[in-house]
Amino acid sequence: MADNFRQTEILEIARSEGRVEVDTLARRFGISVQTIRKDLAELSLQGALKRVHGGAMLPARLTNIGYEERRALNADAKTRIGKACAALIPENATVFLNIGTTTEAVARALLGHRNLMVVTNNLNIANILSANPSCDVMVAGGFLRRADGGLTGAQTTQVIANFKFDLAVIGCSALDTDGDILDFDLEEVSVSQMIIRQSRKVILAADTAKFERTAPVRIASLEDVDQMVTDAPLPQAMTPPLGNFSTQITIV
Repeated sequence: MADNFRQTEILEIARSEGRVEVDTLARRFGISVQTIRKDLAELSLQGALKRVHGGAMLPARLTNIGYEERRALNADAKTRIGKACAALIPENATVFLNIGTTTEAVARALLGHRNLMVVTNNLNIANILSANPSCDVMVAGGFLRRADGGLTGAQTTQVIANFKFDLAVIGCSALDTDGDILDFDLEEVSVSQMIIRQSRKVILAADTAKFERTAPVRIASLEDVDQMVTDAPLPQAMTPPLGNFSTQITIV
């Protein structure tokens, strides 16, 4: 396979899965790990990938990637996370699900639940849960973000302030090594902060791509959520601050 075609396919894998591993690529293409490392080095020089230990990942951005691209990124992991989060949600509960492709996976996993009341600022989640006749859905109003169907702004936070949720599942764009939960949109962050304040239990749903990205706005600390559901062990650099937190980490 010509180098340019192989590198194009490596990029497609990275966009689909968030990162690529040297050993896995070598087996996939039937070539040496040295050749794969050369491919990754060239893609890194082009700015298409960022080298990390054992492989490479999509480079961090100061703006969020497109919603459809995010939906496809780590799709299998998000499905597993969604099912695990849904298993933690009892029937007859009042739940908040916020903006995000991972929280959408949670909504799909809730289609078999009974007697739920779900409040959301995500029109995609409202549409998904409309297929569950045993689930009441309330959409928190606000300004529509057409790119992803999210609702944000003062009206959204005012609606949320009227509730006390049994449980909330929130997503994020990035997770810093000191345990800070990060996002890109200041108004969306204000909504997430209100959700945390108004919920008896908070679950953070985040796949491993969030460990290696960055974003400029702080939502909260992992210390402020009760549980995190993810698809791989947290980076070693995050272990020291986690030792001071009571947050339960669930890996699926």
